[in-house]
Amino acid sequence: MAILVLDVGGTHIKLRLQGRDEVRKSPSGPLLTPQETIDKVREATDDWPFDRVTIGYPGPVVDGAIHQEPVNLGKGWVGFDFASALSCPVKILNDAAMQALGSYEGGRMLFLGLGTGLGTALVFNHFLVPMELGHLPYKKGKTYEEYVGHAGMKRLGRHKWQEAVFDVVARLRKAFLADYVVLGGGNVKKMEELPPCCRMGDNRNAFLGGLRMWEQGPCV
Repeated sequence: MAILVLDVGGTHIKLRLQGRDEVRKSPSGPLLTPQETIDKVREATDDWPFDRVTIGYPGPVVDGAIHQEPVNLGKGWVGFDFASALSCPVKILNDAAMQALGSYEGGRMLFLGLGTGLGTALVFNHFLVPMELGHLPYKKGKTYEEYVGHAGMKRLGRHKWQEAVFDVVARLRKAFLADYVVLGGGNVKKMEELPPCCRMGDNRNAFLGGLRMWEQGPCV
């Protein structure tokens, strides 16, 4: 089994093949459709043989199916048949959930992705539970991700944004009885220090999560 992992983002599609260290990138953007994604993938991997694909998608995924059109890409993702388009079995999950699965080291782990918004997932006993906690109400009529996402950082300034991150981590860790929290996403590097019981994630773990989707054990 040769597994190809796709991490679909707002600016790039990142691709990595099982057993290889090389990460290839292809531009995405606000008009990218799923068919254009397939075309870009085939072009970027013409010398990479694969027979399984995992796709990390920037939006809600329910029972392995895209549940909502993306905010930062084109249209037509809901209902698109990736397996037929790629001529092989395909598994799809939320991009934050994919990184969470790759970051898991046992116990009850809460993953919080500090990026444009707030990606969230819980892993417990190798069972993956993707979540959309970022849209829940937090303070002053705003949601969690409106405080700790990128817009919140710009509005609050880095110092108050970091205070909000500490508070959100404490609240959510307590709510889910998490043993530890992994903070991923691009903005985690802007933290001067990490909250208690936290460790910094690594975007490369998304590819490990994509491989783990095909192992016996992890469920979504």
